[in-house]
Amino acid sequence: MTGKKAKDRAPRLRLADLAKLAGVSKMTVSRALRNSKLVHEETRHSIQALARKHGYRPNISARNLRLGRNDLVAVIVEMVPSPNRPMSGPYPLEILGGICQEMTSRGFGLMLTTLQHWTSQSTHHADGVILLGQGAHDTAALTLGTAGIPFVVWGAQRAGNPYVVVGSDNRRSGVLAAERLLSLGRQRLVFLGDTTHPELEDRHTGFVETLKAGGATLVASVPTAFTFGAGVQATQALLAHRGHRFDGVFACSDLLAMGVTRALIDHRLHVPDDVSVIGHDDSHAGAGFVPALTSVHQNWSDGGILLAHKILELIDGRRCKSEQLPTMLIVRDT
Repeated sequence: MTGKKAKDRAPRLRLADLAKLAGVSKMTVSRALRNSKLVHEETRHSIQALARKHGYRPNISARNLRLGRNDLVAVIVEMVPSPNRPMSGPYPLEILGGICQEMTSRGFGLMLTTLQHWTSQSTHHADGVILLGQGAHDTAALTLGTAGIPFVVWGAQRAGNPYVVVGSDNRRSGVLAAERLLSLGRQRLVFLGDTTHPELEDRHTGFVETLKAGGATLVASVPTAFTFGAGVQATQALLAHRGHRFDGVFACSDLLAMGVTRALIDHRLHVPDDVSVIGHDDSHAGAGFVPALTSVHQNWSDGGILLAHKILELIDGRRCKSEQLPTMLIVRDT
């Protein structure tokens, strides 16, 4: 009985059979089933409908063996997780959400690790890598570049970078923060952030150039971590050293900016009457903080989707370019 059932079972529809039914090449069918934009939308939908009608299931193992692929992308997070800056924060979680959404819809699996635990062997099964964060002086990206695997980076573009970068327009972020502080009449300003990181260097450049053009003074540029505690400590040190001799602060993360605000209030200064504070990231925590934080918005979810698009293009052997996403200022109470 079992043998008879096996004999009577219809043979599995192959890619060549589906191509013949659709009247197109096998390559066109393959691209259409991967939802490739290289196939005209109407043709793509027609092939996909035909595949569903006839119960076509691609032989993934055979295809991957032929292409030398595993349909797997590794995501490496450059940041060092800690209780003060957990992996469950908006960064990197929102970027990871965008990546996962896009990669899953394309039939790819994901593996997640941190740079601390990465070796070239740990990702040798991956078809490509998405690196979240270049690291100070581009060290993380340059290290990954030695692995000989396609990769894209969330960060800031630099002339001559040998890799594809997706990121926010960080220079514009600095300009937006400076323009807002100048419009409020602030003239003695502080920048908080570690400019050895390319993204923060760009924010600093935009901020300083705009201040100079507006006739304001950069009182201090303080390298700090991205945490609430770092914002508190940096502000306490500024107040101890300089007293109340600055009237505006641009902090390069919302956690930093919230720490700044808390330290100012503890010092009996009013935000924003005495000192205006602007953060970066437009996080839910910043929006719910008291006073609600004015912040530069960057769209991490869209960034994750764009990173996924770029790495898939590289895996398919196509060339792609670095790309920046726009930022915008969200004005609240600080």
